[in-house]
Amino acid sequence: MTEPPDWSALRHAYGPADDIPGLFTAMGSADEAVREQAMEELVSSLFHQGDIYSASAAALPELARLALHGPGHRTGLLWLIGGCAGGAASREERAAMDHAVAETLPTLLPLATDEDPGVRQAMVWLIASAGLAALPLMPLLRARFDIEQDADVRADLATALGLLDLDDRARTVRDEALLDDPEPRVRLAAATDLLRTAALPLPADLVGAALDAYAEHPVQQYGEVWPAPYRTLGDRLLDDPDAALRGIDRGLPLAMDVDATWRDRERELLPHFTAGIEHPYQLQTVARLAAQLPGGADAPYLDPFLDPRRAADHPDLRVAAVLAAVRLRTPEALGHVLRLLDDLPDHDMTAAVLTAAVEVFGAAAEPVAAKAADRPRAAWADALVPFPALVAHCESALVRLLPHSADALAVLGAAATPATVGTLREAAHDGSTRAAFAYARLTGDHTPALALARRQLAEAKGRWALHVAGRLGPAATELLPLIEPHLTTGSRETRAAAAAALWRVTGRTHDTAGPLATLIAHADNLYEHHFDALRALAEMRLLPDTARPAAERIAHSPRRAASQLFDNGTPHIDYTARALATTVLDHAGPDRWDSDLPDR
Repeated sequence: MTEPPDWSALRHAYGPADDIPGLFTAMGSADEAVREQAMEELVSSLFHQGDIYSASAAALPELARLALHGPGHRTGLLWLIGGCAGGAASREERAAMDHAVAETLPTLLPLATDEDPGVRQAMVWLIASAGLAALPLMPLLRARFDIEQDADVRADLATALGLLDLDDRARTVRDEALLDDPEPRVRLAAATDLLRTAALPLPADLVGAALDAYAEHPVQQYGEVWPAPYRTLGDRLLDDPDAALRGIDRGLPLAMDVDATWRDRERELLPHFTAGIEHPYQLQTVARLAAQLPGGADAPYLDPFLDPRRAADHPDLRVAAVLAAVRLRTPEALGHVLRLLDDLPDHDMTAAVLTAAVEVFGAAAEPVAAKAADRPRAAWADALVPFPALVAHCESALVRLLPHSADALAVLGAAATPATVGTLREAAHDGSTRAAFAYARLTGDHTPALALARRQLAEAKGRWALHVAGRLGPAATELLPLIEPHLTTGSRETRAAAAAALWRVTGRTHDTAGPLATLIAHADNLYEHHFDALRALAEMRLLPDTARPAAERIAHSPRRAASQLFDNGTPHIDYTARALATTVLDHAGPDRWDSDLPDR
């Protein structure tokens, strides 16, 4: 008789696995609620977010016994066994799991003919996840496919056969024959399997066959129940944007995924985001897409949300619709902004609409900015920066809004009153970075900004302190002893921030371009510190070889290089990344960079 595992010596996702026997006992309960709770804990412990542990392999024999002879949750138990069979693990845990699967799988084969189609389906998933242990079962899967009556199980049998068949020619012949199957779910499974290995761009006729089958019987494919290299239809179509757009036209919910994956698809995607608008975030997405389009035409789908009377009970929708109208550059957009400033001045997003109007329409937005200047608010102050005359008109009111209005007051230059200059100095001494830089711009006196940067560097404020010091340029020379150490210590991001600061303060390139290039070269996704590194390299007009492949990818790839975490109606940050990388490539001097090049 096999000795039971020493569960206290094994581990699961939450630590020692000595609670597993109790969960097994609960799975034998006649009380379904008790079993449900135990099932959830077993899944979370043994197969946590796709990972398996030493206890996972040890649990397989008892999980199999419960699936065969327990009082319930048979499908869930089989799914858990299959998940563990294909889970991510260390080499040692993988070997233990493969051995446990090879030992356990034969005992479960009677369930392949269970009267419950859900159990039969779960057995198909399990067999497909069993790796090499499943290969001897190919004849069983073929036999089951020939006699299976349930359409979902039959479709999954087709998928399993495609994943496990080592003879690619036989797999292709079988799948192509199944494209004529009377059951659309089987046709979809076969087409999905063929698309998995098809060359890009995906064959149009095969994409059409898959979409025809999906349209006849829309079904959600669950990638998590299958092992690699399975790909759902939607996931595979995303590798080919034109195929994905065809899928959207046929009802596949891929619009958000295409937008997140591919650049320059806003024109094709916009109609799919303007249908069935119910929430503000949908209108914010419309606004973001519109930022990449020429605009200028009417957008009648916005009318229900723009009418103040109809939108009275839904102010969030109205504000988001005005933002969309601005980004779309509709003929009446600025009029809507003017009314919004009157009707909803305190709304959280009204300031964003005002800022967007100035950004999009430039000088034509002066009437909007003038209304903001008539009754300035802290959140509105930045929208006045392009209009110095309006800032002068409301200077005293803006002074009362410091430090939020510092950037606006800075545009006054020599026209600023002594009271404004004095109040900026006080705000700078109180710790406002914006006020300190505005004061320096008005007076040429960097003393408050230097003191602020020195304090932040001494307090180890990290990349932000280095960024502030860099903004001071040569005026920060006295801070070099506080900046220099960060060039060779700390994280890659901190070293790059120090490099950018040193470049802006000293003009050095021989020891600063390298850390900036290293940060870019190792960027999988781009964040603000990567953007600043690109800006610094563009200023240097240098591109070290280590960063050239990354810069070319960011500049030229049709795929996005940066993700938009929150959709607030602003242009997608990926296009900022592309523009910066393009500038770096355009401005870089020689194709190769030598660290011995003179500083600039």
